[in-house]
Amino acid sequence: MVKPLTEEEVNSKTDPSVNKQWDETTPKEEQFKELYKIVDGIKSSLLTTNRPGVGPVARSMAVAKRVGPDFLYLANIHSQKFEDLKNDKTVQITFQNSSNQDWVSITGKATTTDNADPRIKKVYSKGVNAWFGDLGDGVHTGMPDDPRMTLIEVKADYIAYWKTTSSSIGFVKEVAQASLTGQVADTGVNRQLFDKDIQAARDAES
Repeated sequence: MVKPLTEEEVNSKTDPSVNKQWDETTPKEEQFKELYKIVDGIKSSLLTTNRPGVGPVARSMAVAKRVGPDFLYLANIHSQKFEDLKNDKTVQITFQNSSNQDWVSITGKATTTDNADPRIKKVYSKGVNAWFGDLGDGVHTGMPDDPRMTLIEVKADYIAYWKTTSSSIGFVKEVAQASLTGQVADTGVNRQLFDKDIQAARDAES
């Protein structure tokens, strides 16, 4: 439902489209459930690292496994992103559902492992080898025991996400009405999850 812009929002230099959609009443447990539903339905994310002399560098990566609020990725250790992570462990993961505009932004710290990590075999799935290739030497096969195959584990520190509360048609109508009337569109809920919330969710998974 569209909402009027208030003088207080202007005077306090508040972004009304954000302010009107903050959700601070839904229980955290429910917020995490809805977060997981969004990311599990998208599968692929943008993983952004920080490269010296360049800045943020993003690439699309499929999530190998989500463990509560944390994420595992299978990756080739020869990738330049591993050099990025040697310099800066801080990363950002983003998801967006283009059909309904739901989005998730996760800031966290990444750790990397080598091919001895037993979790690689557990999260490996058919088709991953297509991104590694097979040299034909019996070693660099693109299979779980390929020495190039490693894990990147991202532990979340801060999560922000937006979840639509409108249908696709309702979203369009809401935006059109707001544009025509000078009001502010209110098509979903904005949520923030901080370190203590994330740790509680992590503990609940263990």
